[in-house]
Amino acid sequence: MAPMGIRLSPLGVAVFCLLGLGVIYHLYAGVISSRINSFRQQKNVDLRDLLALSIEAAVEGGREVKKIREDNTLEERSKGKTKEGVSEKLTLGDLNSHRKMFYLFKNTYPFLQVNSEEHDEVKENPAVWSREIPEDVLQKVKVREVAADRITVWIDPLDATQEYTENLKKYVTTMVCVAVDGEPVIGVIHKPFTGYTAWALVGDGANVAPRSEYSISAPKVIVSRSHAGKVKGIIEEAFGNNTVIIPAGGAGYKVLALLDPPDEDYEEADIYVHVTFIKKWDICAGNAILKALGGHMTTLKGVEIDYSGSERNDGGLLASVKVDHKTLVERLSSVEKEKH
Repeated sequence: MAPMGIRLSPLGVAVFCLLGLGVIYHLYAGVISSRINSFRQQKNVDLRDLLALSIEAAVEGGREVKKIREDNTLEERSKGKTKEGVSEKLTLGDLNSHRKMFYLFKNTYPFLQVNSEEHDEVKENPAVWSREIPEDVLQKVKVREVAADRITVWIDPLDATQEYTENLKKYVTTMVCVAVDGEPVIGVIHKPFTGYTAWALVGDGANVAPRSEYSISAPKVIVSRSHAGKVKGIIEEAFGNNTVIIPAGGAGYKVLALLDPPDEDYEEADIYVHVTFIKKWDICAGNAILKALGGHMTTLKGVEIDYSGSERNDGGLLASVKVDHKTLVERLSSVEKEKH
């Protein structure tokens, strides 16, 4: 009698194949995963390219902001309340700018961590970086590569939304910041309604500069419009009753007020103080610019701000350039000690 063979039905063949694939997957999944992670970790990005992309993103986002405001199609609504109970505005200008800026980065460097103030239902956008590098960037900045997994990008698609809804255009900016290992390295602040753009790359150069003189004996202190009354007493105790307090909107505007003014829309300030919590996309770009110019942006206690991880900075804010930042911290700290 001839030996009997084993015959499998089509269903049995399919099950056998699936079991085999399962075994192979378990054997090699870990290897494949580690190789993919290794490949991702080996990706490098040129900071000069990132600066050029950051400038283009801020400008393109600014065009969206300007168009919505000029067309008066804001579609204004509230996205909730701040910790202090103030309604946070959201407009079509915020969203259109976010889409343009966010996807310029994601379509160019899909592996980068990009944090934006806004989020929406749109899953993609055809925005593509032109790959053009501005002439002043080419002249001042050298090629410098950094591993992609060390980079965090912070985007503020529309800074000073409250003022934007009130048509106070001078306070409005779009901002991009690139942090490496949590430290701000690239900062771009763009004014949509004048076309002015300030940029800096720490260690390489900037297109903006500090003023020639500052005062801390009787300083001009720029603060948030929405917190001007609350911060007034603290500032006067720290710096004296002759201190001039300048209420203003937008963190980007406040940082530029510390520098050589780009246009007539700016008020000159010596120090920028913020006493409540603030989001990192509001301050990272300004921090990078000040750092590139030898200035400082810290918490009120003088602690450097880490731009990795949480989006919140809970320690308040103190920003300065070309003055003794440590003395400013000590004066503010002495007020806090007296209160406790």
